[in-house]
Amino acid sequence: MEYLADLLKIILPAGLVIYGMYLTIMSFLKKEREKMLVDLKTQNTNTLLPIRLQAGERICLLLERITPNNLVRRVNSPEYSARDLYHQLLHEVREEFNHNLSQQVYFSDETWESVRRGVESVITMVNQAMQEMPDEARGIDLAKKIFQISLDQKSDTIQKALTRVKDEIRIFF
Repeated sequence: MEYLADLLKIILPAGLVIYGMYLTIMSFLKKEREKMLVDLKTQNTNTLLPIRLQAGERICLLLERITPNNLVRRVNSPEYSARDLYHQLLHEVREEFNHNLSQQVYFSDETWESVRRGVESVITMVNQAMQEMPDEARGIDLAKKIFQISLDQKSDTIQKALTRVKDEIRIFF
């Protein structure tokens, strides 16, 4: 019996010391893991932030380039017929959009949807203007009609999309 009591006097403190060391080591490892996660998030932020900003710049540029005013001024040529200008405008909008399609991974679904709606509204506006043109119309006539439709619109989907993109970029600052 005395032998068992002496054994407990040795094993019990040793077990408590080992348990205490176990708790200390686990606490240390947990803090190290948290520190590594913070470092990893910081590295991700340092890497992704410039890319997201660049994506935002590209989407803003896309939206600015396809606004009817800028689009018609950039594409229009005096020798174009209305049909030639129509095809050029549609080609330009689609090329701009397709060129920036990969930027959607850096934005929320709602923001990207507003960008897509803005692009579609420009295409719809160009289609509507072309439908109202006679066959012999010149490019300048189509341009004027596009400007008129643009001014008559109550909601500017391009401006809404631009605002949404800018708001989402501001979240990171």
